[in-house]
Amino acid sequence: MAIQLIFNPTDQDLTSQSKMWGCPDLPDSLPYPVAQYEDEGETYDNPLTFICQIRCEDIAALDPEGLLPHTGMLYFFGEVDYFLGHREYYSPGMGEWSDNDFRVLYSPTTTDLHTHRLVDDEGNPLTRDAERITFAACDDKEAGFKLLGHPFFDEIEEQYPGWRSLLQLDCNDDWNLQFYDCGMLCFLTDDKTVKCYLHSF
Repeated sequence: MAIQLIFNPTDQDLTSQSKMWGCPDLPDSLPYPVAQYEDEGETYDNPLTFICQIRCEDIAALDPEGLLPHTGMLYFFGEVDYFLGHREYYSPGMGEWSDNDFRVLYSPTTTDLHTHRLVDDEGNPLTRDAERITFAACDDKEAGFKLLGHPFFDEIEEQYPGWRSLLQLDCNDDWNLQFYDCGMLCFLTDDKTVKCYLHSF
């Protein structure tokens, strides 16, 4: 079995809650993750796009094997702006992404977290509005947005035998999220390492 992510637009404050998009709520011990790039011989940092945070107690009842922590917060970041319709942005492309292109973080606590807001030069937010995430059980190889289980695409599973899906992202018209031709982005784990792989039809 796997855990389906269900999205619920809301005007409520989602600080320290499970949420898609918006701004991450991080402890002081976790700096906001950045990707490093070189331009004309100079190295600079670019903040990775915040994808979602998962309050682990919300999924505990749906994870009887304890494959994920049942306390604390999981965070997912990645270079997904291109796939949100911003074609002027960098795209990591198909296949396995480099470690520079994504990050998965974990905080053992959900208290004393601080919201990190990214804004442009005029102070306007650079993020989509946050949506509350609720959870339900789903099939192991379900398409769509899910935690755990196995990747929907057999090709990904063949590429990483014995690995399981940590988080699977699908296309979503409401967000203008499109991974090329009906593709999916998968964060994968073997319990020691996390990789990120993009595959499409």
